[in-house]
Amino acid sequence: MGDTVVIIGGDAAGMSAASKAKRENEALDVIVFEKGEWVSYAACGMPYFLKGEIDELEDLVQVTPEMFREKRDIDLRTGHEVTEIHPERDTVTVEHDGGTFEQSYDHLLIGTGASAVIPPFDGLDLDGVFTLQSMDNAGEINEYLDSTSVESAAIIGGGYIGVEMAEALAAHDIDITLFEMLPHILSPFGETVGKVVAEHIQEQGVTVHLETAVDGFRGDDSVEAVVADGTEQAIDLAIVGVGVSPNVGLARDARITVGETGAISTDEYGRTNIENIYAAGDCAEATHVVTGEPAHVPLALTANRAGRAIGQTIAGNPQRVGTIAGTAIVKAFDYGAARTGILDEERARTAGFDPVSVTIDSHSRAHYYPGGDELTVTLVADSNSQRVLGGSLVGTEGVKRIDTVATALGAEMTVAELMEQDLAYAPPFSPVWDPILTAAKVLNGKI
Repeated sequence: MGDTVVIIGGDAAGMSAASKAKRENEALDVIVFEKGEWVSYAACGMPYFLKGEIDELEDLVQVTPEMFREKRDIDLRTGHEVTEIHPERDTVTVEHDGGTFEQSYDHLLIGTGASAVIPPFDGLDLDGVFTLQSMDNAGEINEYLDSTSVESAAIIGGGYIGVEMAEALAAHDIDITLFEMLPHILSPFGETVGKVVAEHIQEQGVTVHLETAVDGFRGDDSVEAVVADGTEQAIDLAIVGVGVSPNVGLARDARITVGETGAISTDEYGRTNIENIYAAGDCAEATHVVTGEPAHVPLALTANRAGRAIGQTIAGNPQRVGTIAGTAIVKAFDYGAARTGILDEERARTAGFDPVSVTIDSHSRAHYYPGGDELTVTLVADSNSQRVLGGSLVGTEGVKRIDTVATALGAEMTVAELMEQDLAYAPPFSPVWDPILTAAKVLNGKI
């Protein structure tokens, strides 16, 4: 009989850890407690299900509970909520069907994820007001769209969820108004990207209000209006997507250290301050590759990769969880936007850098080859070390090139070293000088 591994949370980090630990060491007794019924699902696909491009919500499930239990020999228990962690006796308290029990562990992974931020709005309890953080949320929104005549909607927040849901709801011929408190949407992507995407989604019929504070919603039983800057606008549906907050209550109550980011503090192997307790996914910090400091950037690959590494470590072959660069990509109707590293110059200065940046317009393909389009690239570097700090892209195609910049960050390349990379060329795919190389060349000259 091997050690007992208890995992709290059955999504990306938790199930990746469970699968890897069991694969590496079959003698381990791996128990996963998931308070809901959904496990191992692609949350990033929920807007596309609501748009109608994915037929069934169940299609977003990567691996079914039955496969985990029968094929991978993992003791997965849905409908089980861990309510307390007891490090002093290596147990957790679990609630199920109105009763509780204690489960002992030799290794514990906290993968409790994050929850949608609930702002102090009036009317959040009205029918037709939703957040989109879970599969249940997606199901509820879909059911509401099917059962209710929705002609107009308000989206609160211009981040990933806001932009993706604008496209999703537009497919249902709904009049959409997007409200954002900041000066531009997609704030982590930088001002250039935010402006381009805002212009494009407005061309698609979405009304965008920037620097606009929402006060709440009005209605009797169902939402009838959104109140913003003291004025009312009639709506039939509202999506609140103003960010997420890491679920750290269990950890904090167990005196597990929570970092300045608000997420659980971990080392390079995902270990917390308490022996044999790990944390990964949207509830945990990771080390930023540029600053070397703790960061909280809740993204799917980060969770999957960290969970997998922790599973391998628990199985007896230690593996670092890896650094993050905050590399992200989002679709906004016909446009794509991508970012990585540090784009905000104030943040770069706070981290000890002297930032310098360039923004260039290039082409996604050779200028004479049909089908190409303009691609806007921003690169940021440190003027002293000439190290690449970050970058962004926006255009109708080719934005996946952000991976080249992310790789440069991981390798701590200078701008000159990035400029010297031997990137592929053929007219259907790129100009001779790839847009990333062109940006690096211009930035190198500026430095």
